[in-house]
Amino acid sequence: MESTMGNGGYTGGSAYSREVGYGEALKLFFANYIKFEGRSNRGEYWKAVLLLIVINIVVGVVDTILTGAGGVPFLGMIFSLVTLVPSLAIGARRLHDIGKSGWWLLIGLIPLIGFIILIVWFAKKPDPAQNQYG
Repeated sequence: MESTMGNGGYTGGSAYSREVGYGEALKLFFANYIKFEGRSNRGEYWKAVLLLIVINIVVGVVDTILTGAGGVPFLGMIFSLVTLVPSLAIGARRLHDIGKSGWWLLIGLIPLIGFIILIVWFAKKPDPAQNQYG
């Protein structure tokens, strides 16, 4: 069964391999900011993460210019708050794509080991068939 959701989120079937560009990945990231159900493919996840890292670096440079090296990074704090929930949502959807519950994000709280496990899972090939998450 091939289907995609109205907001571009993946729901299962053979449509999974749909390629998204960087702009579309960022658009989907913010469009699905509180959507914890469904699936997100690897391209959508990793392209959004890469763009967020680049934006975070730019925001950090602007913060340093505006506040100096010892100042409080207000823009960075605001950017982090704005992207916190969408980051958790896309992480949960990416875990759904490999057949795992979004609650597995909590394994990232285990120092180093949890972070490594999550990176491996986020890089893992998806379940091609529909699963309990879509």
